[in-house]
Amino acid sequence: MSKEILNSSKAPEPVGAYPHARKVGNLLFLSGVGPRERGTKKIPGVELKEDGTISSYDIEKQCHSVFNNVKTILEDSGSSWDNVVDVTVFLTNMKDDFKIYNRLYAEYFKDNQPCRTTLEINCLPTPIGIELKVIATI
Repeated sequence: MSKEILNSSKAPEPVGAYPHARKVGNLLFLSGVGPRERGTKKIPGVELKEDGTISSYDIEKQCHSVFNNVKTILEDSGSSWDNVVDVTVFLTNMKDDFKIYNRLYAEYFKDNQPCRTTLEINCLPTPIGIELKVIATI
């Protein structure tokens, strides 16, 4: 079975030694995707202090950015939003952010309802509040 490594020229660069996605058969596995913008350290919806810690954040802006980054990687890899079959969501503040994220998720996935798992974690590798891990078909 062919295992193809895929990287998008439009999505944010990975922060580690991993590709944006791997194609195995007719399945596409995305690495964790956050809200960063390509070519910069800017994170939509995040204000940082001089020491790099978060001074404030807007989970709604982060959600829109994450969903757009996922969509970009899917399309650049030969798939689409409608082909998403499973989503794992990592939130760093379930209590404050789940309601907003859940509302936006329902809007983005109103026509395609993949399986979903949402977890609260202590932190992510960069100062973000949300990351998605996605599996789609091609």
